[in-house]
Amino acid sequence: MKKITTSHSNKGFFERFSLGVAKATGSSMAFVMALATVLIWGITGPLFNYSESWQLIINTGTTIVTFLMVFVIQKAQNKESLSVQLKLNELIAATKGASNRLIDSEDLSEEELAVLYRHYCTMAELTKKTSDLRKSHSVEEAIKETREKLKEENG
Repeated sequence: MKKITTSHSNKGFFERFSLGVAKATGSSMAFVMALATVLIWGITGPLFNYSESWQLIINTGTTIVTFLMVFVIQKAQNKESLSVQLKLNELIAATKGASNRLIDSEDLSEEELAVLYRHYCTMAELTKKTSDLRKSHSVEEAIKETREKLKEENG
């Protein structure tokens, strides 16, 4: 499979920015810097007599950083989730016997997902009754084949 390459110039500023920030803030160095900030703030407490202004500095700083990071992390997570969904869709589409109804299942309603979930629970229960747990099926095939096997076993 040929990998599609894109240049960074095709990406928007916020996409490049959020990716860079997500990578940087997810690093060990970022954690060490955050820990050092909190330690320095804590050590300076006696110098400022643990004043309200001293407490306000850390409260305001962490609130602002947290507020902004929510959006940056969500942007990076949305992109990662979409990428995973595309990869899963490709695997489903390329696998003979896989149920294509699962392609783009993230776009289904909760009710539709619940119906599919019940189908797979049924398939799992029926499959537990068979001797070959390694065989893969679509929902419909699994139910049909399992019912046929059970009919044969029960005569």
